[in-house]
Amino acid sequence: MELTLHSENFIEELEQIELSNTNIIRKANLSIALCRKILLEFKKEIIRKGFGSIKEEVEFFKKTKQVPLIKLIYYSELRSFEMQFPKANISAQRKFIKKKLNKLNRFFLYNMDFGQYIVSGQTNLDEYYFTRKYFDAFPITSSKFYLQDPEFSTARGMLLGKFKAYGSLTIYLQKRLSNKRENNTENPLLSNGKMNLKWTGSYAAFIEMIYGCDAMDYFNNGNIEINTIIQELGSLLNVPIGNSSRTYNEIKNRKQSRIKFYEETGQKLLEKMNKEDGI
Repeated sequence: MELTLHSENFIEELEQIELSNTNIIRKANLSIALCRKILLEFKKEIIRKGFGSIKEEVEFFKKTKQVPLIKLIYYSELRSFEMQFPKANISAQRKFIKKKLNKLNRFFLYNMDFGQYIVSGQTNLDEYYFTRKYFDAFPITSSKFYLQDPEFSTARGMLLGKFKAYGSLTIYLQKRLSNKRENNTENPLLSNGKMNLKWTGSYAAFIEMIYGCDAMDYFNNGNIEINTIIQELGSLLNVPIGNSSRTYNEIKNRKQSRIKFYEETGQKLLEKMNKEDGI
């Protein structure tokens, strides 16, 4: 099944939507339509071919399907939030954001055990959580998803999608709250309201650094989408906009070192330490 290729193409299309549209509602609408399209393609393929093993089925429902599912949940929640967002009163806006954040916090608290299972990288319950065989063995945690298709859903597939999507949504809301909060404390990184810190390395080096840190779960314990990390840090460090998925594939297809950034950085750091120590 060419589902992985579909996922890579989907990520590239989604990036184009995220980069080319400034209106958040329109961006959300286009992203939701794209997510639904790829999920429908996945469903047709799964029903037509099925899986060759339990491992293959877990891989699909725990990872492959999650790529568009997480984005679908994220943009659906984002659109709902923005459409209901108070337009005039700043105090009401802050209150609205805090209320939504409290709701997300309750979700994470309520599903703390499952969250720990995912964050810690456990796999012993994957067959129960991420195969259709045990779909009816676990209660659905939200009435919003009571119409899940048993041919294309697992006991905890939707919960995993919500868990990761809500992590990204939390960051978005925290940023919105920060923008609304009056803050007279001078930021030493700012000058005339602009960030002075700028990434001056190559775009490929930036992407390799992000993917490496993400592989180590250094951002939010691994509970955040890599595109969100790229956008947040890219904006913070004034990194020119690029095609991160294509760049990552180019990094993977290098004929020589695929971790050039880490090898060269490690060597430079070692040389610096040796020089400082007089070695």
